[in-house]
Amino acid sequence: MSNIVGSVTRTIFKSDNDYYVLVFKVKENDVNKEYNGKFINVTGYFYDIDENIDLSLTGEFGKHSRYGEQFNVSSYQKVIPEDKNSIVAFFSSGLFKGIGEAKALKIYEQLGDEAIDLIKKDKNVLREVKSLSEKNILTISKKIQELDNSTDTLLSLTELGFNSNDATMIYKNYKEKTIEVINNDIYTLFYDLEKISFQKIDRIALKNKFSKNDERRIRAGIVNTMRILGSEKGDTYFFEEEIYKYLKIIINYETTYDDFLENLNILVNNLRIVKIDLKYQLMEYFEADSNIVKRLTYLNNKEDITYKKDYLDRKISEFEKTSNIIYDENQKEAIKKAFIKNFLIITGGPGTGKTTIIKSIVSMYRDIFNLKYDLDDEVVLLAPTGRASKRIMEATTYKASTIHRFLKWNKDTNKFQVNEYNKSNAKLVIIDEVSMLDTILFSSLLNGLKYDTRIILVGDSNQLPSVLPGEVLKDLIDSEVFSLVKLKNLYRQSDDSSIINLAYDVNNGEVNYDLFNQNQDLVFYKADSDTLREKLILIAKDYKNVDYHDFQIMAPMYKTLNGINNLNQILQEVFNPKSSKKEEIEIYDVIYRVGDKVLQLMNMPDDNVYNGDIGIIIKIDTIKKEVTIDYDGNIVTFTKATFGNFTLGYVISIHKSQGSEFKTVLIPILKEYGRMLYRKLVYTGITRSKQRLILIGEAEAFQKGVLNNNNNERKTDLCEKIKQRYS
Repeated sequence: MSNIVGSVTRTIFKSDNDYYVLVFKVKENDVNKEYNGKFINVTGYFYDIDENIDLSLTGEFGKHSRYGEQFNVSSYQKVIPEDKNSIVAFFSSGLFKGIGEAKALKIYEQLGDEAIDLIKKDKNVLREVKSLSEKNILTISKKIQELDNSTDTLLSLTELGFNSNDATMIYKNYKEKTIEVINNDIYTLFYDLEKISFQKIDRIALKNKFSKNDERRIRAGIVNTMRILGSEKGDTYFFEEEIYKYLKIIINYETTYDDFLENLNILVNNLRIVKIDLKYQLMEYFEADSNIVKRLTYLNNKEDITYKKDYLDRKISEFEKTSNIIYDENQKEAIKKAFIKNFLIITGGPGTGKTTIIKSIVSMYRDIFNLKYDLDDEVVLLAPTGRASKRIMEATTYKASTIHRFLKWNKDTNKFQVNEYNKSNAKLVIIDEVSMLDTILFSSLLNGLKYDTRIILVGDSNQLPSVLPGEVLKDLIDSEVFSLVKLKNLYRQSDDSSIINLAYDVNNGEVNYDLFNQNQDLVFYKADSDTLREKLILIAKDYKNVDYHDFQIMAPMYKTLNGINNLNQILQEVFNPKSSKKEEIEIYDVIYRVGDKVLQLMNMPDDNVYNGDIGIIIKIDTIKKEVTIDYDGNIVTFTKATFGNFTLGYVISIHKSQGSEFKTVLIPILKEYGRMLYRKLVYTGITRSKQRLILIGEAEAFQKGVLNNNNNERKTDLCEKIKQRYS
């Protein structure tokens, strides 16, 4: 670690979570005397700084692809100015509102080099400066006290073991109460600051002499256990036995059952957990459920919108003629209810025309309400993922967005800028692929909409549920309370489509082997764990020159020889073999080269790229350590800091495929995939295919997956809460 002392001269960049890129004038350092008097870039997390502030920085020199040489700060301290120029610059900086250079000079002339120490001891010395008002005096004394406190607190936090990012975040949240909060219960940080993990706080607590059986640790461990179980299982509530079972694994300590129950009840009394009969639910999920029930009940009970007799029938008939389309009675019912009901669910399997209905509703809405301007302000099309929103946009020709983008998600703070205090003006919101919608996100979306905003949910409840906890679409349907239209007739493919028939058989738990290999649209190749890779390569070669959007391999799991990770590396040599003409780079033990198909793993809203997007590497700069990817014309450059945001995409998980469709889908299916073989997973994989589906593996494995309908049963309470509201 090196140390440099100097002053901030300019801010180049500041993020919402207080990460700065600064221009810094070096006065002294312990690295190289040649730096003294020069300007360098420094980066790091800072609390409440401004230009002309003197700092002592600890960190290391490095190089950035954009900013060049820079000093990366791990910790810092504010330096008390002790000469005329520094003191005048300090008081005239942006930290002290209403104090310009003239007043700053007067302060120095009256108090001299010890001005700051004198003010710390007694703010009344400022009354000797005649040009200062009472407001000026209060501003100066309060800010100096705060700066003094922040410096000491940030130093204490880094000494405890927090990095500068965490220390800044903690102090910004608790200010002068920071040390008091930590001394009272350091695990409070885990409850309040979602970006600081239990593991990190627990490690610091134990390092600083916390006992493993400290009741504060046990309570935080219980909450963390429930969050982890929710993330892994998708459940929104738990029973005490399962919490206790996993608690000892999470905290690496086995407390007695009585102590566990005592701390569990304290969490209930402290309103961190809600107990409903024998169910225990984290407060955030209880509040999200309650919010969903309240908002949807209001819309459901709101009086229907009325029209003149036969008006909607005439409009539908006119639209059929102008659009050269004929709706069945089921579809007409969906369209009419979309204009009558304030809340509506439209559901149906693959090929039933869900997307066609969405396009029709939006088009007719524009006509009925005589909209001459852009629909964006009034009608909003949304989907949970980037790929799903792009697909609905391509199919309807209307603008669509992810829910995160619509709510203006800030990745630094993990907060939505469109919320209960800043609502959207949308009058109608249509959300597609609602099976992927989790409880917290749906509640957040409702918060961002006005109470009278009409809502239409569209999806297939038989597909995989959301990655995060909850099963919103299924719970809303199962409540049997809300207006629901089930689309039944098949339109996407011909009625005798083997793929569609297979999908419906699988959904009904039936295995009909007669469907396979009768037509070119549905093929099953036999292979076992040893022969699958070789046969997969042979099939893949036939699709080597096919557009990467049109062909996709999907597998149930990541690990094992026949898992996604290993298959990706094998198939990379088929689709994009090593060549002296192609640049390549190694990232986390995986080779990437120009021309590789990749899958986006993280939402990056600033770059308009989202989890599940698929692209092609078009450039690799091995000097700057940069990878440039083309996501359907959206060019995004990744650096070392964001290399973990993508992976090879020749083979993707079935979960990641949700919201996408491909002309040809190839799915390996083996008994070794074990617990990952279950009906909803198989069904979802099948329904991603538009024209051709190739299965390769073991018939017994396919049968196991179809018959296994228990592996994805989630414990959710939304349906029960809705029924209670209407009982």
